[in-house]
Amino acid sequence: METTIKVEKNSRDKTNLPENLLPPDREQVLLGMAGRLHHSLCSSEENLGHLEEELLRGSQELFRLTLEKAAQKKAEAVPPICPVCGNKLGRLSQGHWTSIQTRFGSIRVQRSRGRCKRCHQWRYPADQALGLSEEGTQSPAVQEMAALTVSKMPAPEAERVIERLVGLKVSAGTLGRQARQQGQRAQNQRQKLDQQMSQPQGRDQLDRDLRAKLAIEPFVMVIQLDAWNIRERDDWGRTREMLEAGQKPERWHWVYGGTCFRLSQRIKSESGRAVILSRGYIMTREGIDALREQVWAEAKRRGLDGAVEVLIIADGALWIWNLAEDRFPGARQRVDFYHVSQHLWAVAHALYPQDGKGAGVWIEPMLTKLKQDESCEVIAELEQLRERLEGAAQEQVDKELGYLEDNRHRMDYGTAKERGEPLGSGAMESTCHQYQVRFKRGGQFWTQTGDEALMCVETFWRNERWHLLFPHAKPSDLSKN
Repeated sequence: METTIKVEKNSRDKTNLPENLLPPDREQVLLGMAGRLHHSLCSSEENLGHLEEELLRGSQELFRLTLEKAAQKKAEAVPPICPVCGNKLGRLSQGHWTSIQTRFGSIRVQRSRGRCKRCHQWRYPADQALGLSEEGTQSPAVQEMAALTVSKMPAPEAERVIERLVGLKVSAGTLGRQARQQGQRAQNQRQKLDQQMSQPQGRDQLDRDLRAKLAIEPFVMVIQLDAWNIRERDDWGRTREMLEAGQKPERWHWVYGGTCFRLSQRIKSESGRAVILSRGYIMTREGIDALREQVWAEAKRRGLDGAVEVLIIADGALWIWNLAEDRFPGARQRVDFYHVSQHLWAVAHALYPQDGKGAGVWIEPMLTKLKQDESCEVIAELEQLRERLEGAAQEQVDKELGYLEDNRHRMDYGTAKERGEPLGSGAMESTCHQYQVRFKRGGQFWTQTGDEALMCVETFWRNERWHLLFPHAKPSDLSKN
């Protein structure tokens, strides 16, 4: 019986082999590729890299022809249904050709077209099945290349990188256009995902440990917030006109960001450096209100509902504490130690304007007291100091006293050290700098639409949700990289 089953299984496998997907001249292509490989093998000046190059070049045509046949068969199998509303299409016609740019080169596919009475639009149902957008004829893999590379570098540079690594020529204009389209698609997806976090289906987005219902010890949720400036092309070309009219052109605008993680996911490396194993990223040009909703949704994904405590760390900007009170009431708040030290350094330089060593001697015990939860003593000393000063020095002390008074209850650095919590928002500061590497390159000017689109793409990548934009990039594939 077992032998019979095995024979039937083998027989079934053979009849289902997709031989008709392979090009008829594949043997000739393989022989040509073998010949080029043999030439590299015989050359003493060529190494493994040359072999890889020959294999890549030789296989491109075979893959392109195979992909073209497979794409055609997939297109022919698509029923005449509207991909938007699901209505049956009328006035069907066959034989509509389209050229598709793929990672292996250009292919041509025939598909049907029909009229949707409900949408009042002509539709090509096969385009949806092949993953083609209405705005272009790039395959999903090329769409992904555009989104990923242009989010990391300018489009002209991305054009050269893709050609070198993949052997595919895609113009900088096409890459930029595709990246924007994918970015706008990412924004729509982000909005949908964030809205789901207040609904039962939001559970599917939870951190993998939480979703698997693993035993997780009580944890503190750490949230860090910050902002940075980006330069945009608003009122571009009207600079002189505006200046003559007494108006100052605005070029720089705020980008708001955040990061969140479980404190237990922050560990020390062998060198003693703090490392966060897993965290969520948020970055938006759409304003504080958009940040508030996005950071709340991301915190929910990272386990906000299971946190025994929430800790907000930031540089002391008022908008941050307002956001914290709104979305995270009852959370502990901590002002970044580095920013507090900068305010004290401002006092030190006012006291010793020409004596850097003297300023350092004065501030050293002040910083020590801060780290020992003695902020009240620091403030008291500054209050006594101002009575002995006058003029600019007194004004500087008054200014910094105001900052310290406002954040008196947020300077618990001794407690932070005992609990193994970060004293500052270094993780967020670093994140802002990393985004700025792309958006603050020399000669870079953006529009709000363009920068938000690319920032959203970059954030999907950082949050390991790339497969939600490009389903062919499965999480298991990404984890191998």
